[in-house]
Amino acid sequence: MANQEIHLELLLGKQVLDSTGKAIGRIEEVRAEPQGEDWVVQEYLIGYAAILERLSAWTIGLGILHLLGARKIYGGYTVPWEKLDLTNPDQPRLRCSLAELKAVAEAETR
Repeated sequence: MANQEIHLELLLGKQVLDSTGKAIGRIEEVRAEPQGEDWVVQEYLIGYAAILERLSAWTIGLGILHLLGARKIYGGYTVPWEKLDLTNPDQPRLRCSLAELKAVAEAETR
């Protein structure tokens, strides 16, 4: 596969579609690792739980949601880089089923 450069700031907030065309959430965070002078994307975080992680507000966010009556927090996926089709960066699509993805968080508020 050829190397591809994409401006990550343009991907943030883009709606991701599953293989059937159903929206599963927005790209909220990108995890990358350095390789030499470059950074290589490892995975994308999609959905509501990813917003809290992006803002580094996980602990505070759980506390607020608990006060609002939430007992469990769902709503996000970790998508390995190779399972996200960015052929059209304006409409990213999964290359796998939702069942193959890990949830970003399934944390219980206490």
